[in-house]
Amino acid sequence: METTATLNDKTIEGLQDLIEVNLDSGKGFETVADQIDNKDLAAYFRRCGQRRQAFASELQGFVRSNGVEPKTSGSMKGTLHRWWTDLRGTVQSGDEHAMLAEAERGEDVIKHTYEGVLKETAGSPLNSMLQQQWVSVKQDHDTIRDMRDARA
Repeated sequence: METTATLNDKTIEGLQDLIEVNLDSGKGFETVADQIDNKDLAAYFRRCGQRRQAFASELQGFVRSNGVEPKTSGSMKGTLHRWWTDLRGTVQSGDEHAMLAEAERGEDVIKHTYEGVLKETAGSPLNSMLQQQWVSVKQDHDTIRDMRDARA
């Protein structure tokens, strides 16, 4: 029987994917916060980024407790998305709609990654914690989508 200290390889692989996407998301939110002039939106994005960093840290702890070195950086795809967001912000002078659209696009990625890992690790002792993280991710996604749509 799988426990939090004896996770199977499939679960650890899923956690590594979630660590990577949370690190990407946290950095992405910082990029958007730095590009946008609206102080309230910037503060919201920074809070989202801090949540993602906390999620990554929590997941890293479970991977580490299983004797595996957790990922400590995001993906190349995430780096390219941040570069595109930074470029788009510079070209469009921090346009709120454009920044929110890019943030929402990034949120689609993390939301779908959680959904896939939750399906693959059904019955895992970590499912409850992963479900709680997914709910937070989904709420942020929906909030950002709604803010984007309000500025269209």
